[in-house]
Amino acid sequence: MANFSKSSVPQFSVDVYQNEYLPDGGREVNAIVTVTATGGGTVGTAAGASYAPGQGPSAGVAIMVDCSGSMDYPPTKMRNARDATAAAVDTLRDGTHFAVIGGTHVAKEIYPGGGRLAVADRTTREQAKQALRRLGAGGGTAIGTWLRLADRLLSSADVTIRHGILLTDGRNEHESPEDLKAALDSCAGRFTCDARGVGTDWEVKEVTGIASALLGTADIVADPAGLAADFTQMMETAMGKEVADVALRLWTPVGTTIKFVKQVAPTVEALTDRRTEAGPRAGDYPTGSWGDESRDYHVCVEVPAAGLGQEMLAARVSLVVPQPDGSVQNLGAQGLIRAVWTDDMAASTSINPQVAHYTGQAELAQAIQQGLDLRKAGDMDGATAKLGRAVQLASASGNADTAKLLAKVVDVVDATTGTVRLKAKVEEADEMTLETRSTKTVRVKK
Repeated sequence: MANFSKSSVPQFSVDVYQNEYLPDGGREVNAIVTVTATGGGTVGTAAGASYAPGQGPSAGVAIMVDCSGSMDYPPTKMRNARDATAAAVDTLRDGTHFAVIGGTHVAKEIYPGGGRLAVADRTTREQAKQALRRLGAGGGTAIGTWLRLADRLLSSADVTIRHGILLTDGRNEHESPEDLKAALDSCAGRFTCDARGVGTDWEVKEVTGIASALLGTADIVADPAGLAADFTQMMETAMGKEVADVALRLWTPVGTTIKFVKQVAPTVEALTDRRTEAGPRAGDYPTGSWGDESRDYHVCVEVPAAGLGQEMLAARVSLVVPQPDGSVQNLGAQGLIRAVWTDDMAASTSINPQVAHYTGQAELAQAIQQGLDLRKAGDMDGATAKLGRAVQLASASGNADTAKLLAKVVDVVDATTGTVRLKAKVEEADEMTLETRSTKTVRVKK
């Protein structure tokens, strides 16, 4: 990991939204922390562009393509996967290190081979596309082996950004769940990974679990014809990343504990259990790689009770990047979470709009997942109640995309009250799309 200069990374800022007022004896402080990165030089580095020598970050990308036997049914699926991977290769910026992996019950280097990464230019992109034309389907599915090979290849190059793109069309049937979890634990923090399920024969919780563990995105491409556009977009996003391994560092005073930390936009992602200690009363929470973008985090802190009129710093938020020598680079942005005790009931009972909104968005994601699980288990009354609550929350928060997905699974009688009926027949792709995208959130309406 390199030491970044101001000119090669975005400038980070931290904004804190909270109601700092607590009633007498109050102990729980909630805050939404908005982290924004701007001006990192991503403008003008789109597909096919290149940095001047020595400018910008160095990146390594491993594309993992499912080549199991099921990719031949229908035959267009494998062809679409080849075309999509070729489109992603075309999107690689000159100088990017890359490899293509064919995944079955074992992982094979398709290009360049020899346990290394190629460096993208006109020649290597063409060679990679020639190698893709020889890609065929046959064999089983053991995704952990694909991830471990990607890790070995990505770690072979001296790059600052390491990213994977993984495509699967089936369930991980040729290794145990424990093997996949061990592979994810081994790869976590070493590279980020976007995961895509194509068709409807894959397991949503497997694909979303891979993306979650490796701080990437997950989605469904129900129609294989949509793969090329999706792969191109994913690679363009990867090419826009400027700095890897950014951690949200929280320092708290004596007697104060962090109850939870979660990303709440653009998706809900629990980070509490990913804390690594960072010295006295400080802990780091991983956020992955950043380009020009903004994300929101919900931090809940428990403070010692104090008397009326007293105030304290409940937590200090900063952003750091770990360095190879064990030190960290501070990215210069800081935010303060405060607690003030008051007997003003109006002040202490008011809920900050940002906190209220994202509490609802987190409940929305949970209600969808619970509702779909209950539906699969045959508990139609329970499923109706949970999915009705989801419709109500989506309507209240203005999450129109999720509301549209819900309407394909339930008939909405009254969105305001959450009155719904389960549809008698639901397309499998519609149910899987709702489950896969259930954690996508909308930001607070201004």
